[in-house]
Amino acid sequence: MRVIRREEIYRGRVITVRRDLIELDGKERVWDVVAHPGAVVVLPVDGDDVLLVRQYRYAAGEALLELVAGACEPGEDPAETAQRELQEEAGFRAGRLTKLAEFYSAPGFCTEKLHLFAAEELTPSRLPMDEDERIELVRLPLDEVVRMAVAGELRDAKTLAGVLLYARLRGR
Repeated sequence: MRVIRREEIYRGRVITVRRDLIELDGKERVWDVVAHPGAVVVLPVDGDDVLLVRQYRYAAGEALLELVAGACEPGEDPAETAQRELQEEAGFRAGRLTKLAEFYSAPGFCTEKLHLFAAEELTPSRLPMDEDERIELVRLPLDEVVRMAVAGELRDAKTLAGVLLYARLRGR
């Protein structure tokens, strides 16, 4: 595969949409791509409880229960992003941050790579939230969150992946 040309269609605050002309198996093809700087997903753990955030998601048209998450700033290490987002959205800093996985959100058309962390040994530490965020912090037992995931009550893919992977690693 070879990239022949890249054309920027749209540049927004978080994403860039481009149209790439590529050569694949000797044939030219057009590929639409959503370029994203990457993001973190943080599963805050306090004893047997997990901290989640409930926030309205305009694109989904509903409030969703999710793990803490946010986009990486240019040049920012994902672990730094994880600590910053944890402080902004949940009001805590992690004494121990463990990387669990990296995965793509939608690799067929999007470059966004998600870095999943477990955050433990939490201490209160608040940073101001982003201007457009309206977040409610929700504390639930891990077993209840796993039950919700299996029952289809959690509707956010990164949250499903994070909760189920963490539960599996903890032997739940």
